[in-house]
Amino acid sequence: MQTIIQTKNLIKDYHTGEITVRALNGINLEISKGEFVAIMGASGSGKSTLMNILGCLDVPTEGDYFLDDVQVNKLSSKELADIRNQKIGFVFQGFNLLSRTSALENVEMPLLYNRKVHYPNPSKLAAEALERVGLGDRLHHHPNQLSGGQQQRVAIARSLINNPSVILADEPTGNLDSRTSIEVLSIFQELNKQGITILLITHEHDIAQYAKRNIEIKDGSILKDYTLEETKTAVEVLNDFETQKAEDL
Repeated sequence: MQTIIQTKNLIKDYHTGEITVRALNGINLEISKGEFVAIMGASGSGKSTLMNILGCLDVPTEGDYFLDDVQVNKLSSKELADIRNQKIGFVFQGFNLLSRTSALENVEMPLLYNRKVHYPNPSKLAAEALERVGLGDRLHHHPNQLSGGQQQRVAIARSLINNPSVILADEPTGNLDSRTSIEVLSIFQELNKQGITILLITHEHDIAQYAKRNIEIKDGSILKDYTLEETKTAVEVLNDFETQKAEDL
């Protein structure tokens, strides 16, 4: 199995005056192509710091990080920006959509910043990405015309547009109700079935049960790393929602 992400003894220190806080304390991690991994931990555990490094938004104090066999921690700021744009798809808790821009234009955005590739028809690619997440009929809607779940679907479509090596989803269900959260997780599960590598950051144990592998972090170290014997299937849970709703009527 091809290794997408590999870290070797990652350490991250933050300095405030004379005080040093160690956020990551020697993280060794491998994630293979096609995995669906949830990284769990309470606030202050180090999971967000780890995600920032894996997403090339920050660099470690010590240790090495390889993404698709590229040693990321040796890259310049400009090279890191290129890697972020070409290799990583981001999905955030707050959606991070441009409010005065249509769904189609929001999804197109990463293509416009890709300095390595010229896309002759970015609108077509964006429309196809929105179709994949079930928003083919919402191409020209603005974020304020979409529900929270639909806005997150736009964000997922945007994360797919550059055909990234990995999708990093940081608390993607944090602003959504229970049912909408499961709908979003069903999209991630479907994309993972198509071979897309997904890394989900969450503090909710129940959300992590929809991934295939769980990594628990505490005090900047990996506490547990295990494959789930049985993964929750979002489509089945959604069917249970419908059954319960019908019985309540």
